[in-house]
Amino acid sequence: MTRSDGRLAEWLAHQVGDDVRIDGLGSVEFGHSAEMLALTMVTGDSRRDVVVRLRPPPPALLEPYDLARQFRVLRALAPTPVRVPPVLWLEPTGDVLGRPFLMMDRVPGDVYEMQAPDAGPGRIRRMCEGMAEQLAQIHLVDLDAVSLAGLDDGTRHLERELNHWADEMHRVQRGPLPALERLLRELHDTAPAAHPRITLVHGDAKPGNFAFVGDDVSAVFDWEMTTVGDPLTDLGWMELLWMQPVGITSHPAAISFDQFLSHYTEISGIQPANRPWYRALNAYKMAVICLIGSMLYADGNSTDERFVLNASGIPQLTQLGLGDLGITERLDDGPVLPA
Repeated sequence: MTRSDGRLAEWLAHQVGDDVRIDGLGSVEFGHSAEMLALTMVTGDSRRDVVVRLRPPPPALLEPYDLARQFRVLRALAPTPVRVPPVLWLEPTGDVLGRPFLMMDRVPGDVYEMQAPDAGPGRIRRMCEGMAEQLAQIHLVDLDAVSLAGLDDGTRHLERELNHWADEMHRVQRGPLPALERLLRELHDTAPAAHPRITLVHGDAKPGNFAFVGDDVSAVFDWEMTTVGDPLTDLGWMELLWMQPVGITSHPAAISFDQFLSHYTEISGIQPANRPWYRALNAYKMAVICLIGSMLYADGNSTDERFVLNASGIPQLTQLGLGDLGITERLDDGPVLPA
């Protein structure tokens, strides 16, 4: 047992009130924003498979990275129809493993972030419908009943989104970014009235954040960007990712996004509107996230080669957003790639 394993076992023993042994500690490859460790807690004859989600070393791709907030959201959603991994404990100090972490039960399921499932058309259709059903359940959460109504100011959600990602762009940019800056101005100038229903908003609703057992959604992951506000922002993000030629939606039997929306609306009662604007908003958001990753790589704060690959997509994302707002002029992208 390493020193860190020993500290973790001691900390776990304090949580459960009994001696704990750790088996099979290893890392889990998943996403870009956080590191995860999988292990088995052994207490007497009892074994429990759990996952440790560590706060990424700062500066991270998504800052501020608030594990306590994620823990609060996941715990609040436990009694709802939203399928979240059951969270167990939060270690906020970093004293045990050098960084704060939360621990949750390891749920069964496969995530198809890059590869399409090897499955028949009926199963693929059900997987797509299951994602629509779970997104609808997220937006149907009774915020007061689960004590999440005060998570953020839902009435200012669109304003908060635009200001946050503009601040992030300005924080990392290394020179003028004419295309991204034009997209930001157009988003401000053409912003619609927000959807009248304030809901829980996942913030990163994409096919790669759903796990499946067979054709059934077993869990929804990655709640770092969760807030309360306009549910159509989740639909715009999902539509943007639905178009990517990877994962479940790249399968020939995947339903169209219009079919996804029809199923979602039938369950949620929320009618999509202003789809081009919400796609453009999320193209801007994704482009800024890719820009942050590019600068993390350029500064030596990350060695993740995927950040370089993602940065090469910034011009396409920006043009997609501008095109959705009726701007066809080709603008200079500026310094978006790592030198």
